[in-house]
Amino acid sequence: MEYHELTIGNAMERLARREISSVELTSAFLDRIETYEEGIGAFITLDRDGALAQAEQADQDLAAGRGSALTGIPLALKDILCTQGIKTTCGSRILENFVPQYDGTVVSKLKGEGAVILGKTNLDEFAMGSSTENSAYKITRNPWDREYVPGGSSGGSAAAVAARFCCGSIGTDTGGSIRQPASHCGVVGIKPTYGRVSRFGLISYASSLDQAGPITRDVRDAALLLNAISGHDKLDSTSAKVPVPDFTQALDQFGKGSLKGMRAGIPKEYVSAEGMDPEVEKVFHHAKQVLEDLGVEIREISLPHAEYVVAAYYIIAPCEASSNLARYDGVKYGFRDRSSDDLMDMYKKTKSRGFGIEVQRRIIIGTYALSAGYYDAYYGRASKVRTLIAGDFSKAFETCDLILSPVAPAPAFKIGEKTDDPLTMYLTDIFTLSANMAGIPGISVPAGYSSKGLPVGIQMMARKFDEMSLLRAGYGFEQSIGLARKFPDL
Repeated sequence: MEYHELTIGNAMERLARREISSVELTSAFLDRIETYEEGIGAFITLDRDGALAQAEQADQDLAAGRGSALTGIPLALKDILCTQGIKTTCGSRILENFVPQYDGTVVSKLKGEGAVILGKTNLDEFAMGSSTENSAYKITRNPWDREYVPGGSSGGSAAAVAARFCCGSIGTDTGGSIRQPASHCGVVGIKPTYGRVSRFGLISYASSLDQAGPITRDVRDAALLLNAISGHDKLDSTSAKVPVPDFTQALDQFGKGSLKGMRAGIPKEYVSAEGMDPEVEKVFHHAKQVLEDLGVEIREISLPHAEYVVAAYYIIAPCEASSNLARYDGVKYGFRDRSSDDLMDMYKKTKSRGFGIEVQRRIIIGTYALSAGYYDAYYGRASKVRTLIAGDFSKAFETCDLILSPVAPAPAFKIGEKTDDPLTMYLTDIFTLSANMAGIPGISVPAGYSSKGLPVGIQMMARKFDEMSLLRAGYGFEQSIGLARKFPDL
């Protein structure tokens, strides 16, 4: 097996037995990135020298018996997580020269486990998008077919894993931005429960919705990364003080090929959703049958307020973005337009030239919804709807362990196909937004392929802080689906 074919689990075992070195493994990934990155566009910043230095240190630690769980494992990070000494741009011109003086908690946890950070991956600017076409630096292409999007906003992270540029990566999910690109790229992605993973050092888009999580080649690797990044953080007021189990134990719970005793609900509102691609529907029905064969009891449920999810999300998220992005004014840090001596003119030009069209659109929507006379009519009402949505899920989980749905209503679409129709683009997140609005965990697992050979995933959601059930069911499904676990030839 070539180095770039190794999963996190495979690499951990071979590194522990000293069959390979981290320098060899890291060099192999860096060489592969150098060969194929131009055609994929997964990275904004590649830290070759830093990665090799970390790999050398990892080999020394392993030789001395000081290795941790991820020592020597090459990973990639979405370029929205602060990294000390490495540019963190959020895919935006307004932060094109921003070099943080500290690591975000997720980054420091990974480094503490000995991981090797290869670089920072491309994203829709400030995580606002579903296709990674909104980056100020480049368009990321789907490794399965470069005419198609990889999904977004964590498209660079998902594409990097699918292209085997790294063993695994970290993305962020505000409305589906881990799960949707994972589905489009044929990899596994987990959005943890809100509060499970620290948000300190994660540059905010929508603070009550954002959550970092793993994107990996298989479910076991996702459990390994989730182990590393989870836990309470006193630096993050939204971090939950809840125990962190060993998530790999969920894989052992799968037992001898059975998920008997688990109950899964399929929302009737999702089944009847308009615009569902027949190929996605076919893959979903096959996935449902696989789970039934494993012993899962499938039942129909209702989420009565599902029809309001998209509308409520696209009020709440832009409102929070309007507040969070107000700091980028050209005065404190980041890009400043210097063509005017007038302060107000400088503000206007800095934001107009520093932010892309999609970010400007969402800031304007959010500012309008928060303005005097409209706050209660828009943000206040959307917040009430959010409470109702969370209540729907709480009621559903009284009789179910899991909720099943497609990840997206259609497979990956062609680059440029939806850029002039933002409303249609927003609707691609119709099945994923609910998990963020309710604060519950969700996973995307590869479930099949379209007639064009593009991957299609299945989504599972669970109760708050019940990632164990997601991983158990996801692993069982992965082991039983019968897919030839292939990756694209570059």
